[in-house]
Amino acid sequence: MEPEERARLEKLDTIVRSDELRAEIGPIVDRVCTALSQKPEALMTWESIPLEIFGEGLPPGIRSGWIFVLRAGADTGAERHSNSHQRMMTLHGSGDMRVRADVASSTWESNVLVSEPSAPQERRWISIPPNVWHRPVVGRDGDWVVISFHTVAAEELIEEKMDESGAGTKQKKYVEGKVRIKS
Repeated sequence: MEPEERARLEKLDTIVRSDELRAEIGPIVDRVCTALSQKPEALMTWESIPLEIFGEGLPPGIRSGWIFVLRAGADTGAERHSNSHQRMMTLHGSGDMRVRADVASSTWESNVLVSEPSAPQERRWISIPPNVWHRPVVGRDGDWVVISFHTVAAEELIEEKMDESGAGTKQKKYVEGKVRIKS
């Protein structure tokens, strides 16, 4: 990892681990967890975070923040963001954010992320550049709660889902817990 990116993650880490921010995002995490418990068919639920709660401390380029809760045992499939660099940290639980550079590559690189505060940064955070395929896979022992930062505003975030049958990709936008799909 480049020193500049490591410094960016360290700055985000300091913000996210602060008691002040935890108090602000706690109700959001609770809402997103409740939403998942009320939707037994859903693999995950999410909500964007108002950037104002972070104050002036965010690194340059961060344009949106999100809380995602991924269900225990879920494999949400491969996705990528063509228009954003994603930085994600585990808040509760653990999961494997697998990545691979392109569709042609058959090898997924495993990145098991944990919520243990004393774990090294690379065990709690992942940095995913634009157009890098990633696939969250959650163990069966508990839901995975993460905070995610993107370099585009919430309403502009594009996600491309890999159609594993080989039929191409589908684009969708995450907006306030709803998905808008484009083929």
